[in-house]
Amino acid sequence: MRPPVELSVNGRSVRVDEGATLLDAARLAGVHVPTLCHYPRLPSHAVCRMCLVDVQGQRQPQPACVTKAKEGDVVETDSAGLRAFRETNAEWLLARHPSDCMHCEVNGSCKLQSFVNENQVAVFSENAPRGSAGHPEHKLTDHTSPSIWRDLSKCIECGLCVEACGEAGQQQYVIGFAERGFGRLPVTVFDKSLANTRCISCGQCTLVCPAGALIEAPHWHDVLHTLDARRRISAVQVAPATRIAISEEFGMKPGTISTGRMINALRKLGFDYVFDTNFAADLTIMEEGTEFLARLENQKGLPLLTSCCPGWVNWVEINRPDLLPHLSTAKSPQQMHGALTKRGSFARSLGPDFAEGKAEPYVVSVMPCTAKKDESARPFLSGDVDHVLTTRELARMIRARGIAFGALPEEGEFDNPLGESTGAAQIFGASGGVMEAIARTASHFIGKDGEGSLEWHQLRGVSQGVKAAEVPGVGKVAVCSGIAAAQRLLETQTWRSEYVAIEVMACVGGCLGGGGEPKSMDPLVLDERMQAIYAMDKNAPRRRSHENQDVQKLYATELGKPNSAKAHGLLHASYAARNSGRSLLMRFLDCVDRRDAKGAARLLHPDALWSTASPLGDIQGASNIETLIETRLPPRRYGPAHARHRMESPAAIDDLTVVTPAGERCRFSMEVDTMDEGGESRRVIRRLVREVLS
Repeated sequence: MRPPVELSVNGRSVRVDEGATLLDAARLAGVHVPTLCHYPRLPSHAVCRMCLVDVQGQRQPQPACVTKAKEGDVVETDSAGLRAFRETNAEWLLARHPSDCMHCEVNGSCKLQSFVNENQVAVFSENAPRGSAGHPEHKLTDHTSPSIWRDLSKCIECGLCVEACGEAGQQQYVIGFAERGFGRLPVTVFDKSLANTRCISCGQCTLVCPAGALIEAPHWHDVLHTLDARRRISAVQVAPATRIAISEEFGMKPGTISTGRMINALRKLGFDYVFDTNFAADLTIMEEGTEFLARLENQKGLPLLTSCCPGWVNWVEINRPDLLPHLSTAKSPQQMHGALTKRGSFARSLGPDFAEGKAEPYVVSVMPCTAKKDESARPFLSGDVDHVLTTRELARMIRARGIAFGALPEEGEFDNPLGESTGAAQIFGASGGVMEAIARTASHFIGKDGEGSLEWHQLRGVSQGVKAAEVPGVGKVAVCSGIAAAQRLLETQTWRSEYVAIEVMACVGGCLGGGGEPKSMDPLVLDERMQAIYAMDKNAPRRRSHENQDVQKLYATELGKPNSAKAHGLLHASYAARNSGRSLLMRFLDCVDRRDAKGAARLLHPDALWSTASPLGDIQGASNIETLIETRLPPRRYGPAHARHRMESPAAIDDLTVVTPAGERCRFSMEVDTMDEGGESRRVIRRLVREVLS
């Protein structure tokens, strides 16, 4: 092992490992060097030049983020020339940046804003136009995605989003640079709107963006307005990773557990009920574990692929629909919890209006993930969760209401009956946690409690890659940390015979590294969050999902048993290849169930024909179908009374057989057309024929 390198930074002696950069050395010495384009887990390219430093013996300033520290270097970071250059650089960026900080979602957490405030940089009143006059197709604003908003007028061209989506990150290549010089912009492939690309909504681009060019689609404003009005009974559920990471938003050490403080903050914000998503995580293990053992016994649909991560499910539907039969049909914990909160016994307990389908509670989830916003709008899932907040959004709400988070008591309890959980549910937040939880309960189900450890260290870790373990009596299982690792595993065919189950989390490190988590420049932040997750598991009185007493009561009083018909109707999902006829049908029927007439009409060709095989007859034209949904169908019912269509087969690519809310089996046939709109094409239904089966 080579000896460390010793150098001087602003007169402070510091020792760093060989290969460390001058920026590493400065931070170790406690010296602040501003950066806009540096992120610890991505390659640095010295684009912003804000971190230039003077090195004795060098004629020109050197970018600290990429310059390796050498023995005996004498570094100066704050000379008058360097400060003047940084201010001039910031002035140039401001000349191309909108002056709307008061309205910006990242107001208070923008790196450019922080530098301007700290150094009192002059703000120009005239702005230079962004983009390229020769390429007007480069649209600056895009709100089409349910998860991610883009505003390239705020882009500072750091390139971090390109890296996060590209080779060094998720390897999805949805975003890339176009043009050169003054017109340079990170745009989508062929300038498509984000909703029409292969974006999986993982949100890693929003996690690394230093300004407000890429953000999660904001829901927190609507949530605050609803809570302030106090017209609806409200319930919030909180994911395991959030209770740890939220602390970082208020200056606490990474890995600080703030469950009680978070519960108390949510009550101060006005939520009537505060539930734990971990309750549904335990329920997920009961459903998914039972499904897995049934597949193992029948030797069909193996290896089972976990379905808790919506970014991963998006990837399969977009890129590999052939894998859909391998996906577990179990909904994610967020969606299970939402369904139970709105359509289970909890809703009925709120009063006659809720039991009779005249009202429903207002349900919000707090998640570490931007793709959860996308998931809450999926067909046959939409409506069970009204709004999804990221961890960052919850922090904005708390600050907006002037709640002193750090001063709140750590004592606080989740409400029941949807609040009890085990340690197995807690580790869902870390990569490998779902598979470890399955292993704990599967061993119990097959009568091998004593042969499997409660702690599967082979499946743990936050680095990108594939981990594997042999579960006694079950077989070999694998864990993919990051969508890029999953892609590499699936490139070959060996996974089909080598593993019986595979967990995939789209973000490296799992939910702890989700796109909605606090932005951190700590290179070890994922490790610190992970340690807290496993500490909570270790200290839990119950550590296996089947030991959850409230989950046992739920099966005894409502669901019967795992994977029962009632459980499937409430807790399981269907899939479809993206933009397929099956996908269009599912979206259309979902709109019909929710009486979203305008949404249904948008899925139709203007001259579409809907043959209903009912007394309603054949309806010609999208506008007439819209009117029918609005005026002739019975009013929508809510809560436990809200019934939905469901696909008879959860994953068969071409199967259009449907079970109606009344339990009737129907088969649909359809003709699909393509319409051009705003320079982009979208698929629509031209003819939809319903056939009632005996």
